[in-house]
Amino acid sequence: MRPLDGVVVVSLEQAVAVPYATRLLADLGARVIKVERPGTGDFARHYDSSCGDVSSYFAWTNVGKESVTLDINHPDGREILERLVAKADVLLCNLSPCVWSRLNLDLPETLIVGELSGYGWDGPYADRKAFDALVQSEAGLVSLTGEGDVIARAGISVADIAAGVQLHSAVLAALLQKARTGSGARLRLSLFEAMAEWMHQPMLYAAGTGAAAPRSGAHHPSIAPYGPVACADGAVHLAVQNDGQWQRLCGLIGLAAEERFATVASRVEHRDELQKLLERAFCTMTADELLAALDAADVPAALTRPITDLPTHPQLSTWVDVRVPGGSVRMLPPPVAGFEWSPGAVPALGAHTDQVLRWLGCSEEELSSLRVRSVL
Repeated sequence: MRPLDGVVVVSLEQAVAVPYATRLLADLGARVIKVERPGTGDFARHYDSSCGDVSSYFAWTNVGKESVTLDINHPDGREILERLVAKADVLLCNLSPCVWSRLNLDLPETLIVGELSGYGWDGPYADRKAFDALVQSEAGLVSLTGEGDVIARAGISVADIAAGVQLHSAVLAALLQKARTGSGARLRLSLFEAMAEWMHQPMLYAAGTGAAAPRSGAHHPSIAPYGPVACADGAVHLAVQNDGQWQRLCGLIGLAAEERFATVASRVEHRDELQKLLERAFCTMTADELLAALDAADVPAALTRPITDLPTHPQLSTWVDVRVPGGSVRMLPPPVAGFEWSPGAVPALGAHTDQVLRWLGCSEEELSSLRVRSVL
């Protein structure tokens, strides 16, 4: 028995944010019925071609779902959608607000409805397009990321992920509330608000100090030494956060107490000098040798690995083959252990249309008629 066994989620979803939220719900046992456009489907299917016939984004966010193709703008398609919604516990949507408003669905009071927009439903940005990099930029993340005069977006779709995680947790809370009261919920979230929530710490820092922390690449803007240090064959990432760790690092490299490095603030002020000193001390050591020495001295550190090393990382021992259209890919199980997890396939476009519509009570004649009229 999985926590969400028996829960039916219908999702009008595309791209990453809501698909990630529903993937997390599917991991917990929910039946997720993904409604896609006939012919093309979720445009994220074709971002790249690294996972069989689908993209890496799509494979990651659509494990264990059912795909139904449906023209929701056709009167018969809308009627099928309303029949789906009537059997659902949760309805999620990240279509544009104007499309969602035009649908004007008759929603049961017991239904949990989650709507995701770009910037919200009112205000001067309500009608603007909002994609992950744009939201990162508007929320200030791009301005903090990079080094010196060079700015950069985060290397993953962090705004989409932030929204997906927060929508997922809100749905779980709403399901708990419904179990207690029998009432549904109307949940609204925007990509921008999700990203702004995650930007609290640098925002508070800037408000309290009068200036944003400087861009410092992989180094921490207000702690040192906290970042990669070059060695003979690569780099090791240090994370020295307190005086005890600093003293143990000094003992490792034979550094006498110096006033210019006495506090965190002074080490940040003299970061360049400290970096040169450390790299001079470590330049003859390999990354493995340096990490072993730091571990022995109880100084927090890690190897700076390329993403291509992650599949063989010694700490990740459990991988699962997941079927995708056109093949299979190795994926990790959910990071929180404790619940049974058996991954379903990533669905081909419309792979479950007939099955789901039969579940709604459609006859073979109705299915044929809907296909002839390009509703499915």
